[in-house]
Amino acid sequence: MPTLRNYLSLVKFSHTIFALPFAILGFLFGCLDNLAGLQWLLFIKIIGCMIFARTAAMSFNRWADQYFDAQNSRTAIREIPSGVIKPTSAMLLVVTSSLLFCILTYSINDLCFYLSPVALIVILGYSYTKRFTYLCHFILGIGLSLAPIGAYMAVANTCSPFIVLLGFVVLTWVSGFDIIYALQDEVFDKSNQLHSIPVKIGRANALLLSRLIHLITSLLLIIIAWQFKLDSWFVFASIFFIGALIYQQSIVKVDDLSKVNLAFGTTNGVASLVFALLTAIGLISKLAMI
Repeated sequence: MPTLRNYLSLVKFSHTIFALPFAILGFLFGCLDNLAGLQWLLFIKIIGCMIFARTAAMSFNRWADQYFDAQNSRTAIREIPSGVIKPTSAMLLVVTSSLLFCILTYSINDLCFYLSPVALIVILGYSYTKRFTYLCHFILGIGLSLAPIGAYMAVANTCSPFIVLLGFVVLTWVSGFDIIYALQDEVFDKSNQLHSIPVKIGRANALLLSRLIHLITSLLLIIIAWQFKLDSWFVFASIFFIGALIYQQSIVKVDDLSKVNLAFGTTNGVASLVFALLTAIGLISKLAMI
């Protein structure tokens, strides 16, 4: 009988730290732009949407990739190929989480509810993209970029140029580090006719492309801070985030992938948390004056 710990491992719950802080920022920016003050019930619903959407996406990914995971020595220990969790149980989790996600969006506003199937198509569909396109990394980026945009729309019931740009920050950040992560499976993916940037253009060029994409992430942060005249907290947050990007790129080498997990997990998790925390301090101080 699988335990709660097994299910949390199945969906890599700890990786929620990547997108959740940006969803919180989307909520705070939405509250500020609409002079709405902090709406705690709505905040809880947004957190719930994030958890259910990500649980559905990760469970579906593990279910869809169970054959390939079983063949890959790096992933054979995952819950489904190792027999800890049955494929039918994982699919039941997908269906349940997707339904709860849609129900929560219905309780928020019509716009979020009408767009919820689109979000599910993107985040679930990502799992199959490696079968036919090396652009799979960017589909993953799009999926996570919906976090701040969706949270903002939950408050404002509309979108804005600012939140779209912040979404592009997430898109390029995630796409860049996912290319680094995919370096580990270059040989396996090639031998199994799976697509990725490393398979398409080779390890060295893939790493170079990842660095160029993260350069775009850095430029977007600078443009946002300048164009929208954001406070010093956002500037400090951006400086830290850009520094984390530089660090993660510096520790991954073409001939040495031993620190990929440090670059992928620890560095990006810390970068996301600190960026959100510093930015949130400035936003909350402004919201307190409403």
